[in-house]
Amino acid sequence: MVAFPSFPWLARRESSAWCRTGLARDPSLQTAVDDLARQMAGVGPADLALVFASASYASDLPRLLPLLRQKLQARHWIGCLGGGVVGTEAGGSPRELEHEPALSLTLLGLPGAELHPFSLDGADLPDLDGPAEPWRTAVGAGPEDHNAMLLFVDPGCGTINDLIGGLDYAFPALAKVGGIAGQHSAPHGSLLLGDQVRGGAVGCLIGGAWRLEPMVAQGCRPIGPVLEVEQAQRNVVLQVSEGERRRSPVEALQTILSGLKPEEREQVKNSLFLGVARSDFSLERSGDKPPAFLVRNLIGVDPRNGAVAVGERMRVGQKVQFQLRDADAARQESRQLLRQAARRPAEPLAALLFACLGRGRGLYGHPDGDVSLCRETFDKLPIAGVFCNGEIGPVGGTTHLHGYTASWGFLVPEG
Repeated sequence: MVAFPSFPWLARRESSAWCRTGLARDPSLQTAVDDLARQMAGVGPADLALVFASASYASDLPRLLPLLRQKLQARHWIGCLGGGVVGTEAGGSPRELEHEPALSLTLLGLPGAELHPFSLDGADLPDLDGPAEPWRTAVGAGPEDHNAMLLFVDPGCGTINDLIGGLDYAFPALAKVGGIAGQHSAPHGSLLLGDQVRGGAVGCLIGGAWRLEPMVAQGCRPIGPVLEVEQAQRNVVLQVSEGERRRSPVEALQTILSGLKPEEREQVKNSLFLGVARSDFSLERSGDKPPAFLVRNLIGVDPRNGAVAVGERMRVGQKVQFQLRDADAARQESRQLLRQAARRPAEPLAALLFACLGRGRGLYGHPDGDVSLCRETFDKLPIAGVFCNGEIGPVGGTTHLHGYTASWGFLVPEG
């Protein structure tokens, strides 16, 4: 158990808000739960318990919450299974545990919080073309008194984008952070709510005296100029322009490649993406401020006409820019965003990380890559989370489903 009230910034609130986190790694679920209970000994009833389990426990998942609830007290329990888990060890060191048995538990005392857990059936969603009220009825609450949403979706849900879009429509001002849970072969879902395993989606509205501040690190750096889409059909870009010059996307990329270093041209073979701007404003009209780019996969090239297929529906007039993904770009972007987060006046009580399975060791070449970057800026902040099959977070004011991303949520007091 991490004694966070001993830290100065938390001691100022120790009579009210508190956070305790535990991490267990035994292959036996019962032994891992017993270990967490020992780490949490003496902790009073929590307002919210966040539980993240690695896929090693998939077959035993229905036993997890009942076992924890026998030993620990919390008003609300929520979490999911993942390809790995993120947690903070007893000595205060955050860890990213991939491809091994691990349970991460975070207990939060949040006085003044308005918490509303909910579940949704992915096969019976309200109409996206209808009013917002049916979505709010399905969630069981309105946007009043809430300003953030944790959201976990089962990988078997066939309406993930519709679900995210509908919740954004019904709760437009709420920051939404979370991810797609881990896959497994057991005959049940991957989501945890109350004392049950669920499919579809589960979430928790957060408001009152608390909110989540989101941060999405996409792990890419731009190469070449910002281009404008001149011709597009569905998710295929046929022609782009730079100033008065029009050409195919492949022709534009060939020009960019000629100016890259040899090692960068090698990276293009496996790490090339396309950034799609979230704004239609030109650079001149936005005061030379670059647009916010949503990084999307390039999923195909037509050698006949130089068109490219993108993992996003495209339209004429959008700004786009080719992107390279690598460890150095991920570090640079995360450090910049974390420093910006640290300059905000509200001090976080905890950080939640929802990271792509393609990050971790696979991206950085060593363990604990993203949590170590967070620790550079927030030296004692408890961190918990899970490795996802897709990450949920906002870019340019709209919630998106991402890949290769670290989607963060910093739990901070309101006001």
